[in-house]
Amino acid sequence: GYATLNGGTTGGAGGATVTVTNLADLRAAVAGTSPKIVRLTTIIQGDGEVVDVGSNTSVLGACGGGMTGGGFRVKKSTNVIFRNLKLSKSPAPTDLIEIQASTNVWVDHNEFFSDLDHDKDYYDGATDINHGSDYVTVSYNYYHDQYKTSLVGHSDNNGSEDSGHLHVTYHHNYFSNLGSRLPSLRFGTGHIYNNYYKDILISCIDSRDGAQTLIENNVFENSQVLMTNTYGGYANPVGNDWGGATPDLNPGTFTTPPYSRTLGATTGVVSAGEPHANLCALSASFITCFPSISHHLRWYLQDYRLRRLAILYKTMYFLCSSCLSSMRLCHYAISSFLRSSAR
Repeated sequence: GYATLNGGTTGGAGGATVTVTNLADLRAAVAGTSPKIVRLTTIIQGDGEVVDVGSNTSVLGACGGGMTGGGFRVKKSTNVIFRNLKLSKSPAPTDLIEIQASTNVWVDHNEFFSDLDHDKDYYDGATDINHGSDYVTVSYNYYHDQYKTSLVGHSDNNGSEDSGHLHVTYHHNYFSNLGSRLPSLRFGTGHIYNNYYKDILISCIDSRDGAQTLIENNVFENSQVLMTNTYGGYANPVGNDWGGATPDLNPGTFTTPPYSRTLGATTGVVSAGEPHANLCALSASFITCFPSISHHLRWYLQDYRLRRLAILYKTMYFLCSSCLSSMRLCHYAISSFLRSSAR
C-alpha cells in the first residue's frame, strides 16, 4: 500500500521495547521521536483523552491489549505503526486513531468498535486521516458496530491543505454492522481492494471533492449505497461483487496504483473476512508472546486463501486458556500444530 512509499514505514524497528499497562505510562512511552516499540498487555482506560504518538513508533497490542474510552493521535509525525490493538468506545470528539498532518502510517491487524445504541454523534471516527496526511495504509483490520468509520479529509473547505496529499490504501479489511465512511474520501487518492462489506447501514465508499479512487475486487453483502460521488468525486471500480446492488459511478483517472499488489479473487474475500476478523486480536497475543514462532504465524494468518484458517483459529482459541496456566505448553502445542499443518 501507500505506506510502503516515501521511504517506507518501519515504525520503531531497532528501538527499545517497553510494556505499559496504564494511561500515564502509555502517554510517556509513545512520546518523542526516537525509535521505540510500545506493547500494551491489557485494555487501558483512556478516560476520554487523546494520546499523542511521536515519530518512529510501533504501538502493539500484546495478549489482547488495547485501549477503551480514549484514542491515539499522530500529529505532525512520521513512520508510525499500530498493530494488533483492540480499540473501542471513544466519546466524541476523540477518534480511536486520528492521523493528522503526518506521513507513513500503517494501521494493521487491529479491531475497532463502539456500539450503535447511542446517537450517531456520541462516538467519533474509528480511523480518521486529515490535514494533508500522506502515505497511509489501513490493512487487515476488523471494524464493527460503529456509525463513523474512516473519514479521509475532514472538511470541504480544506482543499488547499489536502489536495495533492491524502494518498491512502485500504485492503483486506472486514467492515461489519457499520454506519458509513468506509472510507469517505475528500481531495485525496484512495486505493481500496479486497475488502469485505457486510450489513452496512447508510453508505460504504464515498468519493467527493475531486477525490480519485480505484476500487478493486471488494465484496458487498446486504449493504446500502455502495458508492456515492455526487459531490464531485471519482471512482474506477474493477472486479467488485456488488451483491446485486447498483453502485453510483463517476469514472476518474486513477487506474493503476504506484506499487505492486496481489489481488485476491472476490470468491475468496468472504471466506477470509470473518475468520480473519476473529484472528486479528487473538493472533497478536501469540505473535507477541511467542516471538520464536511469529514468522510461522504471520505466514498462516496473512495468507487469506489458506483453507485451514478456520481450523487454526479454533485451535488457537482453545489453546489461549492453556497459555494462562502454562506458556511453555501453549508454545509447544502451537508449534506442533503448525508443523503438522505444513505437511
